[in-house]
Amino acid sequence: MVGTGERQKRIPCGNDKQKGNDKLKSNGNYKARCMASLSYRTAARIAAREMRSSRGKFFFVILSVAIGVAALTGVRGFSSSFRGTLLTRARSIMAADLSARMQGEPTPEEAKGLAAIQAEGVEVTLVTEQLSMASAVKTMDPLLVSVKAVDAAKYPFYGEVDLEPAAKLTDVLQGDNVAVADDLLVRLKLQRGDQIRIGNTSFRIASVVTNEPDRLSGSFAAGPRVLMSRTALESTGLLAPGNHATERYLFKVPAPKNGSPISDDAVAELKTRLVALLPEAQVIDYRETNPALTQGLDQATSLLSLMSLVALVLGAVGVAMAMRAHLAQRLDTIAIMKSLGAQSGQIVKIYLLQTLLLGTLGGLIGVVMGVGVQMAFPYLLKNLINVAPDLHIDPRAIAAGLGAGILTTLLFTLPPLLDIRDVRPILILRRAMDEEDGPFLAGLAKKIWDSIAQIVAFAFILLGLTLIALRVSDSPVVGKWFAVGLAGVLGVLLAASFVVLRTLRFFLSRTRLHLPSAVRHGLANLYRPGNPSAALLAALGMGVMQIMMVFLMQHAVVTSLAITSRPNLPNVFLVDIAHDEIDGMRKLLAASPEITAPPELLPVATSRIAAVDGVPASELKLKNFPKRMLQTVQLTWAAAPPPGTTIAKGAWWTDAQAADGAAHPLVAVAERPAERLGLHVGSTVSFAAQDREFTATVAAITKSDGQHAFSRAEFYLPEKTLAGLPVVWYGGVHADPAKVALLQRALYAAYPTVTVINVAQALETIRSVVIQIIYVVQFLAAFSIFAGVVILASSIAGTRYRRMREVVVLKTLGATRTRIATVFSIEFAVLGLVAGVVGIFFADVIVHFLLKSLSVPDGVEWGLSFAGLLLTAVLTVGTGWLASHRILGQKPLEVLREE
Repeated sequence: MVGTGERQKRIPCGNDKQKGNDKLKSNGNYKARCMASLSYRTAARIAAREMRSSRGKFFFVILSVAIGVAALTGVRGFSSSFRGTLLTRARSIMAADLSARMQGEPTPEEAKGLAAIQAEGVEVTLVTEQLSMASAVKTMDPLLVSVKAVDAAKYPFYGEVDLEPAAKLTDVLQGDNVAVADDLLVRLKLQRGDQIRIGNTSFRIASVVTNEPDRLSGSFAAGPRVLMSRTALESTGLLAPGNHATERYLFKVPAPKNGSPISDDAVAELKTRLVALLPEAQVIDYRETNPALTQGLDQATSLLSLMSLVALVLGAVGVAMAMRAHLAQRLDTIAIMKSLGAQSGQIVKIYLLQTLLLGTLGGLIGVVMGVGVQMAFPYLLKNLINVAPDLHIDPRAIAAGLGAGILTTLLFTLPPLLDIRDVRPILILRRAMDEEDGPFLAGLAKKIWDSIAQIVAFAFILLGLTLIALRVSDSPVVGKWFAVGLAGVLGVLLAASFVVLRTLRFFLSRTRLHLPSAVRHGLANLYRPGNPSAALLAALGMGVMQIMMVFLMQHAVVTSLAITSRPNLPNVFLVDIAHDEIDGMRKLLAASPEITAPPELLPVATSRIAAVDGVPASELKLKNFPKRMLQTVQLTWAAAPPPGTTIAKGAWWTDAQAADGAAHPLVAVAERPAERLGLHVGSTVSFAAQDREFTATVAAITKSDGQHAFSRAEFYLPEKTLAGLPVVWYGGVHADPAKVALLQRALYAAYPTVTVINVAQALETIRSVVIQIIYVVQFLAAFSIFAGVVILASSIAGTRYRRMREVVVLKTLGATRTRIATVFSIEFAVLGLVAGVVGIFFADVIVHFLLKSLSVPDGVEWGLSFAGLLLTAVLTVGTGWLASHRILGQKPLEVLREE
């Protein structure tokens, strides 16, 4: 009774303690009414006092929240900064945010719209590209050249034009000066400082162009490049009415005033306006300049979003397990409070405020750690990615991380908090004895009925995490599948925990006498009264799923990106190889030491499109695809999908269908022209080539990586279909970038009519960006996995306090340390294996759908899955013992004195 009186005095009641004690003597129910008026301030004081007295127990809670928020803030903050830097480099490949290519001048209405866009702060510059003839005094033979006129004061918006000798473009393109490609000097036998004549004007060669930032997005016209100012082009007289110049408008979106990177939404909005304003123009943004780069950016964005979500949920799982272990330790205190008249609502209020305090404390520590991680990443990665991101601390991102951490902490602590309602005062005497549920079905029905509040709590968890996922994720696809997968795995894990424990109980009841005693006791431990096995099984399974999702996703994405960043992809392209030159060209390329990979040679027949699905070309309604482009399309043949080409829809023809290609033509169409022409599998396209006209059925829609010579072709047909048509060959080779000039000279000497286009530097830029993406993805994935393992380890370690009493009982009954260690090891291993099987299965399923939506090649990684299963078991056993080994050394009397 002394203890009870002291406990009563410690329960506060209003501001007048003595008055409360007097009323208690006259009214036994006053204490209950007094507890009903428990203020939040008093509840917070009680919660804080308990936190101070149990610092060690709350370490795992704060650690889980801090690591989760740190991973979320650090990974999200750094990936955002790094992505902004990468996107700036991607913009340099186009030299702008957007490009609108059109033939001829815009109409007055279009010019008015462009002026309105420029008045809103969008920078605009015009790049004119045109074919012309150039000649020199030394060699009177004219040469076809590709003239490019720019405003050097604005062009390029991003990137730099590399000149030899090094100089600024504004300083070079003065007066009658021009910059030319090295192959022009070779062909006309000129040197820097010599004169060339283009149109009506003579120009001085002031510099040599070694690289243009927009070389890949510009025109691949036949002939060496001549770069001049717009004033110089006007003096040539080439811009006469009716000329065939290509006008390419470049746009730069104004940066936000707060210093953050230009958003994709702003670029997309401007693109939508330009598509509507310029119906005859081809409008693309900086992400569409190279398929490999676009793919890398999209996949990296989705994967980094997934890492942020995983860090968030794993932190919440750790919090839930730590709070569950803490509340399990406080059951006696809760039962005593209830025996003194406290209601479940007041006790929940105390522990809810305690959860808020822990979540806020862990969140603040996590934010500080996350900012530190974000600032440290560039130094750790500087030798790998060779780029310094423009780091900026975004208060909104910090607030989002802190808010998400506190919210997930509250959500995942709801189930253990609701368990307080079921704590009865008699628990002081009966401890954690379970009531017999009866038959299986009856027990299941009773558990479901008793768990209505828990089911509602889990529904709130799923709803809250879905909203957070959609808010935190930069990818709607990742956010959607993440939420679906989380809902599925939670439901399955909860059901699996119940089924597994019931199955074990049934199994042991039939085989109890045939199993070694250590195995029997270890399995029985999983369903002993008060054991948190079900919760731990669900937490471990969810954690394993999240970690394996990150690992499998990064493995597939990195493998895919590594293919597009291979060092032997074509970087020199050959244009207009005559049919009678192809055999000699093959021999020359095979004997050239500068070439480091087998050449790719592509036959092309020129045709025009006469009709689509029976509709004449003149009546087609096309969007951002000028009808004059239907007059010249390029056809080629291939027996199978060429390197770098994949089938997006449909199927490639068989050998039998190819043999029948003349009677029943089939065609495979590239994705972009198929979209613009409205083609799908089963559509028909009528081609008119020379004096022949034939109609082909679309058998497949193809997708090209843009890295091979075969990417030039848009329509693939069987060879027999094109038999007899005149063809011109195109080629692509990979040469040592430092020796491209030697290759150009050798090719010109043997085949002076073949144009050599050197894009080695431009492709090297893309390759370096993709490699940087790979390194960052691998590094951040490793960091996220490490954080997840630490959180799971803390969740397992949080159960150590629950095991103290078990060890005391076993030791009192005469069990040795070895026997106890064996029993616990079997329990940990079974937990790990069951959670691993369920978690890895769901990870494989979700990753399959994620990779499919991101167009990433997918395959079942049985080896990785099996390794993940073994590591889960090892982690569970190892972590359990790292946290619990000291318990074995405690004497029973030491623990019993604390009871």
